[in-house]
Amino acid sequence: MTTISILGSGWLGMPLAQHFLKQGFQVNLSTRTADRIPELDESGAKPFLIDIDALSSNLQSFLNASILIINITSKNIDGFKQLAAAIEASPVKHVLFVSSTSVYQNVPQVVSEADIELQSQSPLLDIEKILADVPGCSATLLRFSGLIGDGRHPGRFFRNGKVVQNPDAPVNLIHQQDCLGIIDQIIQQNCWGEVLNGCADTHPSKREFYSAAAEKLGRPAPEFSELAGQGGKIVSNEKVKKRLNYAFSYADVYDAI
Repeated sequence: MTTISILGSGWLGMPLAQHFLKQGFQVNLSTRTADRIPELDESGAKPFLIDIDALSSNLQSFLNASILIINITSKNIDGFKQLAAAIEASPVKHVLFVSSTSVYQNVPQVVSEADIELQSQSPLLDIEKILADVPGCSATLLRFSGLIGDGRHPGRFFRNGKVVQNPDAPVNLIHQQDCLGIIDQIIQQNCWGEVLNGCADTHPSKREFYSAAAEKLGRPAPEFSELAGQGGKIVSNEKVKKRLNYAFSYADVYDAI
């Protein structure tokens, strides 16, 4: 039976674990908080207390798997270097790193995985390279846009007077169900050694979309900055759709509100 280790058990990690457990995989699942160990245990996954900022001896047991999914927000370069060394010494053969489309500069044009010259100075790019360069292991780098769904309703993003900057720039968003769906297909299709964007098809302006999202919840529209914006990028999802033959559940972001 294939074992999948999932580093990170939050908003995406826990549903991922539940998804793969239902499919018959064995799942190792990590948390940084000891209080959550019983919750992870009850889910059916094998729980591990792991913090990339302070890696400990149980890491090798956690990495006793063929596939590792990394889904944490840390940008600790030294921690990821230690993790990469541990991966090299482990049975892990495939790594899926959940990254972000924030690695692309916010330029007013369509950006794709091929636009290396449009990448920013984000530490995520350094982490991507660390993981892609692990000897004997193939890594897929999955760059998600803004996350919505399951408690993350965009109508609540701008509350308590928070001002929406650059309101005429396009939104780049992806629903949790599509995050799960894309990761599932990467593993089912053995899609390794790739760089993929995960983002819905549609890109209305922030002004249009967040006004509609607030209205859906019966809330007033958020406050929008009056400063002239610079426009913004549109993240292309063409590669992930073609490479995986993937059909988005929430291709239109308006369907998510």
